[in-house]
Amino acid sequence: MSHLLGVQVSPLQVIQAHSPFRKLVNRFENELVVAAGKGEPAAVMSNYGFKNVISMDEYASYFDNIDPLAPYKKLMFRQDGHKELRSREDVLSQRVQAAFIVSDPVDWSRDIQVLCDILRTGGLPGKEIGPQPHLYIANDDLDYQTEFPTERLGMGAFRIALESIFNRIHEKPLEYTSFGKPNPFVFKNAEDVLKEIATSPYSSNQGSHHFKTLYMIGDNPKIDIRGARQAGTPWFSILTRTGVFKGKDNHSEFPADLVVDTVEEAVDFILTRESAKQSLLS
Repeated sequence: MSHLLGVQVSPLQVIQAHSPFRKLVNRFENELVVAAGKGEPAAVMSNYGFKNVISMDEYASYFDNIDPLAPYKKLMFRQDGHKELRSREDVLSQRVQAAFIVSDPVDWSRDIQVLCDILRTGGLPGKEIGPQPHLYIANDDLDYQTEFPTERLGMGAFRIALESIFNRIHEKPLEYTSFGKPNPFVFKNAEDVLKEIATSPYSSNQGSHHFKTLYMIGDNPKIDIRGARQAGTPWFSILTRTGVFKGKDNHSEFPADLVVDTVEEAVDFILTRESAKQSLLS
């Protein structure tokens, strides 16, 4: 981002859907946890400080016949580059304490099957029914916009599928924690990060701990704008027509404070508005 924008961007300034997982390190630092999703989910969790994390790809590979459709899958999914030296016996004997959905799963059928195995048996697939391990989901977006004309199913759709199947085969309903928007925790976490940045040695506004306005720019009324509205003061919501939302007027159910066509228009509005405020104060 620093290269593309021509502005130095610190990793602290970038918040992703799975960033809140970092706050769970103290709880699960040395416990066996499984990370699912595209890319390298185990590497992400390892960077956060989890010391005994294994990707869903690797974890499933230790169990013979756990995925009945494996012989029919012709596509070879790229393996997570994060792989530690561990024996098959160690993995099969350790109880999974938590499962983290870090990003969009690629192989839904296998991941739902293995997650059901983990969650039904107390973290020991193939064993007797046991207490459900913890399940954490980075975000709960039902759909999102890509270059395809209509929205694509997101992690929220995967959660619905997993929950529906789990509740049909298990007597107790699925328990999970979703950290994604519109959860107020996401906005509180973002505000905390901004306060940390504002009081850092590199900031020109040292000592400022209070924000009069925080801007939320998003293209999804049900997720982005709804979240900002629920978070309340000091959040100001700006809805763009760059993705999920394409309406001419404001969204009827979750109206934003402002509707613009592009992110650039949103930024221009913010700069103009804040410059005007500063002029009034000077």
